Amino acid sequence: MQETSLTISSKNYSSWSLRGWLLCRMAGLTFVEKLMSSDDPSTRAELLLLSPSFLVPCLRHDGATVWDTLAIAEYLHEIAPQAGLLPEARVARAHCRAVSGEMHSGFTNLRASLPMNLKADHPGFKIWAGAQADIDRVIEIWQDCLNTYGGPYLFGAHLTLADAMYAPVCTRFRTYHVSLPADCAAYRDRILDWPLLGEWIAAAKLEPDEVEELDAEF
Repeated sequence: MQETSLTISSKNYSSWSLRGWLLCRMAGLTFVEKLMSSDDPSTRAELLLLSPSFLVPCLRHDGATVWDTLAIAEYLHEIAPQAGLLPEARVARAHCRAVSGEMHSGFTNLRASLPMNLKADHPGFKIWAGAQADIDRVIEIWQDCLNTYGGPYLFGAHLTLADAMYAPVCTRFRTYHVSLPADCAAYRDRILDWPLLGEWIAAAKLEPDEVEELDAEF
């Protein structure tokens, strides 16, 4: 039988690897991590936003090979519906897919200006207008979800696909000291206290690989 594996790149820098890993763990999947070196050209293209499509994370399970993060989420929802990656109610499920898809395809200014770097800390960071517009949209999404479904997570009492998709944003907001309304700051801190995310961050801080372009002084 084929070994179940998840191919990822840097735990310190790769927000997409983090999302895929969280989803697999949320689904209760047992898998082997396969780490691509930061020297690999395709890995650097992903981390430096130089490619429109990436092949990590890549899940191999029971004969299937799935590499897009949303595709991984949908696959996991099919094989482990009990995990609740998507809400049960039809309207909430559609809403969850929509806000997750928006994160998947948008927020390019936020990605470029505030790259994920779990080892870094940048107090007083200057946020330019394009990135601020993306931040404002994230705040709008979070407040809408929290008000609609009552928290403490974006779609109510249980963690879903949407929380996994926005978890790297929570780390960015901490790294760059982004000012948030009280309800959004509380949500950010709740996600940062998520044990699975804590496990990933601890491993990231032990990671020896560095990408100099992402470690530049801001």
